[in-house]
Amino acid sequence: MKFKILLALIWVNLLQAQKFYFPKTAVNDSVILEKQIPGLAQQVIPHLQSVKYKPENTVDLMDNLFRLQIVAQDYKNSLTSLTENRKLFADNNMGDYRYIGFELYALAKMEQEENNTSFSNALQKVFNQKYESLPEKLIPRLELALNGDVNASRKLLKNFLDKQKDKDSIDYKTALALCKNYLNYKTYSSIKPQVMQLLVSKDKERFIIETKDLKINGNTLSVTIVRRKENTSPLPVILTNNIYAGPIDGFFGKRAATYNYVGVVVNTRGKRNSNDVNNPFEHESQDIYEVIDWVSKQPWCNGKVGMIGGSYLGFSQWAAVKKVHPALKTIVPQVAVGIGIDYPAQNNIFMSYMLQWIQYVTNNKFTDEADFTNAVKWDSIFTKWYKSGKSFRSLDKISGKPSKIFQRWLDHPGYDEYWQKMIPYKEDFSKINIPVLTTTGYYDDDQIGALYYFKQHHQYNKNADHYLVIGPYNHGGAQSFGFTYVNGSPIDPVARISIDDLAFSWFDYILKGGKKPELLKDRINFQVMNTNTWKHVADLDKMHNSSLKFYLQDKKNTSSVFNKPETRNFTTQIIDFKNRDQKDIYYKVSKKDSIKMTNSVAFESEILDKDMIMSGNLSGVFNVSINKKDFDTDTYLYQISPDGKSYLLSTHIVRASYAKNNQKRQLLEPGKTEQIPINNSYVMSKKIEKGSKLLLLVGVNKNPNWQINYGSGKDVSEETIKDSGEPLEIKWYNDSYVEVPVYKD
Repeated sequence: MKFKILLALIWVNLLQAQKFYFPKTAVNDSVILEKQIPGLAQQVIPHLQSVKYKPENTVDLMDNLFRLQIVAQDYKNSLTSLTENRKLFADNNMGDYRYIGFELYALAKMEQEENNTSFSNALQKVFNQKYESLPEKLIPRLELALNGDVNASRKLLKNFLDKQKDKDSIDYKTALALCKNYLNYKTYSSIKPQVMQLLVSKDKERFIIETKDLKINGNTLSVTIVRRKENTSPLPVILTNNIYAGPIDGFFGKRAATYNYVGVVVNTRGKRNSNDVNNPFEHESQDIYEVIDWVSKQPWCNGKVGMIGGSYLGFSQWAAVKKVHPALKTIVPQVAVGIGIDYPAQNNIFMSYMLQWIQYVTNNKFTDEADFTNAVKWDSIFTKWYKSGKSFRSLDKISGKPSKIFQRWLDHPGYDEYWQKMIPYKEDFSKINIPVLTTTGYYDDDQIGALYYFKQHHQYNKNADHYLVIGPYNHGGAQSFGFTYVNGSPIDPVARISIDDLAFSWFDYILKGGKKPELLKDRINFQVMNTNTWKHVADLDKMHNSSLKFYLQDKKNTSSVFNKPETRNFTTQIIDFKNRDQKDIYYKVSKKDSIKMTNSVAFESEILDKDMIMSGNLSGVFNVSINKKDFDTDTYLYQISPDGKSYLLSTHIVRASYAKNNQKRQLLEPGKTEQIPINNSYVMSKKIEKGSKLLLLVGVNKNPNWQINYGSGKDVSEETIKDSGEPLEIKWYNDSYVEVPVYKD
């Protein structure tokens, strides 16, 4: 009796601490693990749905729930939860390929139990059924969706099991992660070899897929060509230039073929079968012209070529039109990297991420996914560099892998000829007379680059046939489809469109004489968040027809921060660059929310007495005086909604010495009041509800994710903590302002 009471007390204590029984013998014995983990998942499920642990986003809730249900062997309910997750993730069945590996595993398990058959036979049956039932436009996504990394999931599972050595209980967070990692390994180790073979067989029935190695400019480039079997006549070709060699090549090719084009994907130098040197960005403007020339002469091409792709692939299209081949009839650059503009430096400030990306695309002839996604490793490297006080140029050595590319990029802190030769520059844009469709998003990491090309094209070519579509999309969404939730909040239903459908409707319009896409009513087509409407204007400046100047002043000292101060004054900010153990500081918005404001000064507006549509990008000027020769500004504009939640509206960073001219550095004079213009900030279009406030944070960019500008005037990449000298003292004058663009009906 005493033993039973003791056990009961132990269980009560475990429950109060949200811990679950999990025997330590399961760590090293796979048979015991197989027996114990379904019960663990069953224990975790009720807590997942509790007030304490329930995710704010229902998509995340259903994501965790369906995984736990599969581990708990509740396959029927897991499929219901997975279907709900997909519906919440994207409208119009656009996300029905999502997590298809887990779906096939659950279906095969059910089929195995119901018909007393082998797992292999069950898997083949459910795969064939699923493949035939999928919408045709989702077929190209299957290879990527099913290509789980078995080795990586095995390692992650082992790591979580190792944490449980000598423990007979497990906390909620670790239990959830353990179940999810177990499922990843169990699913893909069980299904991947077989389903990938089945997929190859299905693809052979539907497509003709060829691979070739071309000799271009004395170098080898690998090419993948995909055609639908029933398309026997020559067709226009949709070309993608891709540095991310791997399964995604097949996706791009099959996607084009599915829309009744010939899909051609060329890998850059040094990728796949190429033994040439891989120097990202440097050779596209020469190589793609020759690739198009070859493509246009093939029997399956009707002489017309279009290009598509996002990010690096978007950059590639602008490189291709530095000299336009006659066969190239249109480009669709999506979320295009503005090389030298927003990457690897944004407004002349180099980012630590550039090294992570360089290794991602150069470690091998494909992509090093395991290294790239190892957030713990890269956070550790960036933090180690930051705390060391060493120069930014030493970052690659600190990572353990010196990089000539990294060093070469750092040699060009201004937008000089090195960057200019990679893409059209000034008058080059005047010669681009083919139609262009650009897509980007308010939350796209490369929005500044995408809009740079758009603005330059229209500036130098007054007759540019160039359209822009911009909405509440992130970097992935603006090159695929509008996810229902972006940054944790739902987007308007009208914005939940297929970017793929839009792009290929454009190709039909330009290359096949089809109908112009309905959305393209004017040059700029932008979605106004929280209004469920699209608006259409002729140029970017017409996204707004009014503005508010938000002055850097305390609302306690003025009737409105939007009125110019009557008396000139300043707010002083001190930044000690030697302090590398600084604790983060937060601005408390409400009981529900707070915003990190380390190294920033906060200015809060009065409550807005009516709705306001912010539409466009921030401009303005900072009037400052500093005791050094340079610094990097950091600006954030937030909406504080009536219910106390914060929403990021726009950001802006710039190296002060390059703010007036991104090609030529102009150091500041210590003690002198200087003007720093605000250009190249992020565009947003959103209705801000009555009762909201605006919160403006201005400050200094000082963190492990970017170069540190110590203000000595030396090359920032060479500066070390020894160059920091006395703390940076900034006087932010109150006649400085951030101009908020406003649209009024």
